[in-house]
Amino acid sequence: MQFQGGSGAVRIPVRLTAQDPITQAGLAGQLRTRHELRLLAEGESEEGLDGVVAVFAADRVAEGELQVLRRLQRGGEGRTVLVATELDDSGLVAAVECGVVGVVRRADASAQRLADTITAVARGEGSVPADLLGRLLDQVGRLQRQVLDPRGLAFTGLSPREIDVLRLVADGKDTAEIARTLAFSERTVKNILHDVTTRLQLRNRSHAVAYAMRMGFI
Repeated sequence: MQFQGGSGAVRIPVRLTAQDPITQAGLAGQLRTRHELRLLAEGESEEGLDGVVAVFAADRVAEGELQVLRRLQRGGEGRTVLVATELDDSGLVAAVECGVVGVVRRADASAQRLADTITAVARGEGSVPADLLGRLLDQVGRLQRQVLDPRGLAFTGLSPREIDVLRLVADGKDTAEIARTLAFSERTVKNILHDVTTRLQLRNRSHAVAYAMRMGFI
């Protein structure tokens, strides 16, 4: 069950956890201003709710914070957003391993940025700042080469539909042909390519294809 706002739009249930009461209150105030979100009260049951997004705010990611993230994952929170003040490479990778699929820097945690990230995560999409994603992919690339490749395993940093679009671009298809093949609108194809190139800080379609091939995503 999901909630309906006054306009009839579906509202995303959000469970907020923070390390201190000041951060908790500040983020709660931000989230309550967004009509598309429904902030669950402390102790409120999630029974009967689908698509709950967990938001966890911390200064940094160390063992204590990872324990909280693991608890959220074990508790069925399949969609977790991390709001962090500091995030080094090891903490970023560890957070992703604990189920984090959205990341927001605390300095950037405006109501709009939080809502955009939560909405993306609720749709099953990852949302990570471009520079952090680049660092994560570098770590993943090393993991792929050193650990997964010898075992015949794979790890991709792109969504399935992004990979499908890039494969067709690599085959020389134009936007209209890709749209017909995947039953997308041309606008959707353009948005997917724009999102990939912006997120990965790539220059154009060819650069995106070359990057994906180099990293072993396609």
